Amino acid sequence: MKFERLSWLGLTAVLVADVAAAKPYILATGRRDPRVYAIDMHEALRSANNNTSNSVTSRALVAPARLDGMFVGDPANIIVSEDGNKAFVMNHHGPIDNAAFAQHGGRANVTVLDIRKAIRHSNDNTDNAVDRTFDSGWFGGVGLLQAGKYLLTSHSEGWLAEDGSNRISILDIRTGSQVNQIELPLVGAGTRQLTTGCPDFPVPFISPTPAPVVPFLSLDLAFGCWTDPEGIAFGKGSDGKTYLISGNAGTEDASIMDWSAALAGGRVVEVAPRVPIQTGTFGVKASANGKYVAMVARESNRVDFEGNTVSIFDVDKFRQGLPGAEAARVQVGVDNAADGARPFTLAWTPNGQNIVVANFRSNNVSIINLAKALAGQPSETRIALTRPDGGPARPKGTAVTPDGKYAVISGGARQAPSNPASGMVYIIDLHTNTVVSQVTGIGNDPYGLTVADVGGNDDDDCH
Repeated sequence: MKFERLSWLGLTAVLVADVAAAKPYILATGRRDPRVYAIDMHEALRSANNNTSNSVTSRALVAPARLDGMFVGDPANIIVSEDGNKAFVMNHHGPIDNAAFAQHGGRANVTVLDIRKAIRHSNDNTDNAVDRTFDSGWFGGVGLLQAGKYLLTSHSEGWLAEDGSNRISILDIRTGSQVNQIELPLVGAGTRQLTTGCPDFPVPFISPTPAPVVPFLSLDLAFGCWTDPEGIAFGKGSDGKTYLISGNAGTEDASIMDWSAALAGGRVVEVAPRVPIQTGTFGVKASANGKYVAMVARESNRVDFEGNTVSIFDVDKFRQGLPGAEAARVQVGVDNAADGARPFTLAWTPNGQNIVVANFRSNNVSIINLAKALAGQPSETRIALTRPDGGPARPKGTAVTPDGKYAVISGGARQAPSNPASGMVYIIDLHTNTVVSQVTGIGNDPYGLTVADVGGNDDDDCH
């Protein structure tokens, strides 16, 4: 018995040591540079590595290179799988050459990366970390959300056009096959359009009805016939049900849907009227308990207007169509209500108390205190971002480490294809609200990023 006890204690010690060996890595999409950058956070936080790319351990291709060596892909969003082993990457227009494809409305696909392989230096600039790729289900892919064996993908564009989607796909993660596709109604009770003369298109779509011709891109006053869902998130109702919330860039509002009905094969599953926000959205995220969903007001696709607010939705009121569904609207990034901040994405702290917002136009980050926002009190703390070259920071992606200590932000305006590593990642200490590290050389026009805890003993050769 004594031997068994000692063996058990020894095993426990080994397991604890294994967990303790877990290291956080930032995984940042390069966007116009079709690679995912792996950043060792411990190395990034060393003062000697500030304003360098020394903490970058590897750059994983999101698709096999062309025969002529051209890297292809358009990685715009990334999430870590529920088991922590994989990363799902949304290629907004699929495996394209960014320099050649100047149009919107390309067919999106999803790349599945093996995270352990993606962080290894020996796999730098290879597709060795690519586990598989599959079609996302529609055009202009943006949102990614895992629900057990399913992956949800939202689509903000139609075929070769920015306005023309009402689709959210539900995919089987194992096979990549589409098991259902939610369609947001274009007309009828609870819907909203921002223009007249919209095409007559049946919802749900029944083949062989031809798709309507949408002969315009933004900026265009005819924009707004379609919802064009961008970010998506799951909320929890007090009725015990899960609800899917989408932010709609086309109709500049939010939709709430019955997730169980969608899993049962329903295609039109909205449960309450849509709630308007300031302007077209992009980033959408739910609090850890699912009671609240926050959504940025990024920009209009109809006129030259950039937003400066974040809307916070009470999921219970939203699902019931009650007043106060938009529980708070917080101005971010700017002091003057007439100025545009162009908030791009957001992330919640794990305790659900604060929301981190990346403001592209105003070159800063906002930290919103939820309790103060709901009480109608001043709730924003603002952190300025700079670049070592003196250019504008242009932040886009946001994430918070699982321990809640740090926010990580991607930044950098789009550059010519000949300048593929012009972006940056900022690390912000959330206790002091200060930038404690800047990582350079991260993609071209980087968008989404996430944090993965890579545990266990790994014989990788990152350094």
